[in-house]
Amino acid sequence: MVLREACGVFGCVATDSWPSELDIAHIIHLGLVGVQHRGQESAGIVTSSGDKNGKFVTKKAMGLVNNSFTDDDLKRLKGNLGIGHTRYSTQGDSDAVNIQPFVVETLHGLIAVAHNGELVNAKTLKTKLLKHGVGLSTGSDSELLTQLLTHQPACGEPNGANWLGRIQRVMSEAPLSYSLLILLTDRIYAVRDPFGNRPLCIGKLLPAAAFTGKLTKKEIEESDIDGWVVSSESCSFNAVGAAYYRDVMPGEIVEISKEGVKSKLIVPRPENKPPAFCFFEYVYFARPDSIIDGQTVHTVRKRCGTQLALESPVEADLVSTVPESATPAAMEYARMLGIPYKEVLCKNRYVGRTFIQPTMRLRQLGVAKKFGPLFENFEDKRIVLIDDSIVRGNTMGSIVRLLKRFGAKEVHIRIASPPIKFPCYMGINIPTREELIATRLSIPEIQEHIGADSLHYLSINGLLAALEESKDVDSGKPQKHCLACVNGQYPVNPDEW
Repeated sequence: MVLREACGVFGCVATDSWPSELDIAHIIHLGLVGVQHRGQESAGIVTSSGDKNGKFVTKKAMGLVNNSFTDDDLKRLKGNLGIGHTRYSTQGDSDAVNIQPFVVETLHGLIAVAHNGELVNAKTLKTKLLKHGVGLSTGSDSELLTQLLTHQPACGEPNGANWLGRIQRVMSEAPLSYSLLILLTDRIYAVRDPFGNRPLCIGKLLPAAAFTGKLTKKEIEESDIDGWVVSSESCSFNAVGAAYYRDVMPGEIVEISKEGVKSKLIVPRPENKPPAFCFFEYVYFARPDSIIDGQTVHTVRKRCGTQLALESPVEADLVSTVPESATPAAMEYARMLGIPYKEVLCKNRYVGRTFIQPTMRLRQLGVAKKFGPLFENFEDKRIVLIDDSIVRGNTMGSIVRLLKRFGAKEVHIRIASPPIKFPCYMGINIPTREELIATRLSIPEIQEHIGADSLHYLSINGLLAALEESKDVDSGKPQKHCLACVNGQYPVNPDEW
């Protein structure tokens, strides 16, 4: 699997008396570690004391979160509120100038912006800013958002900031895709695009006693709150002592301050346009313990396995997975068909993206660098191998050859999502159509290409059933998930971008 998410964001606001006893910088640091899977190129934290005329404290660095901040850095990042960001590049190079959050000074004070997503109309917005004489220093669409916010008319307040009005105006110009954290000196605005394409949720920081078993559920609900956090995913909350509160709704602007959480307004989608949450968040990107739309990601992945078993059973000796996002689907597939589940691949978690190109020999080793075969589990056995997707087909073909070389009798591939046939323009680096194997080849041809004994994908109807939407894809009922990469039906018309 070679897809990559755009970014992860995390913010925190103390609600007790300022200066707060909460260590805001450490909370944000832990929160970013929780969403590290969404981006591993760089990380940044910006904090504010909360004073109207206060200054921001900023630390940014290339690399993983734990390698980007020393104890001294976190001590220096004093404040009562702040935001953080961890990045994977979709627009803009992977270098220091593109590290977020972006911070700019305006007539109305400092502002910092952290962005997850990708603007579908970035070229149009860039041209608009350049025509207005706005200079840009990066290739990132996140800088475009930041500059658009600062260069919006003050919406009836020529001498005032009216940040809420500015955000609303930007949202009317940029249909998707973004989840934003906007830090002012004394508040954070949490914003999702009107289509809700990327996740964003809010949690409440609880007293430490809530995490030692000393408080009942009712006492937790009625207890005082030490602060509020906001994150790309709720999986960050437990590590910082927070409980999931709610999602930010599509098109919603939420103000989080010392006074609490306030929904300020909801910017509507274009007429007759349904929500478009990216289904790949469930299938691959989000952590399995995250809660999205009231359900855990793990539960949805299990339902994908259930649907796969119903649609494409096969006689085999064992079921396994390509670690790790497809594991819940594989285990459920095995349970449904009464076939033992066993691991056949050991994943080396320390093989990440290579910034310096390796030698030809190392490139050719490919999968061997990332996976080791547990051959005693599958010698002379028929394997059903579950994965979340096939993009180019190179990795899966190498895995099939690896398993057969170490003694697998048969390798049957089952994919827990439909074939990817179309590129994504909304925050995932799905390659061009020409690179996608499902665009070039039929399923039997893909099976032959990767050397599998059989190959079946989850149907679109099966996916919708796993997402607990209408099982009839031809019913005409609008869906609330974006399926553009599998059916070519984009939330907004590509010709209008």
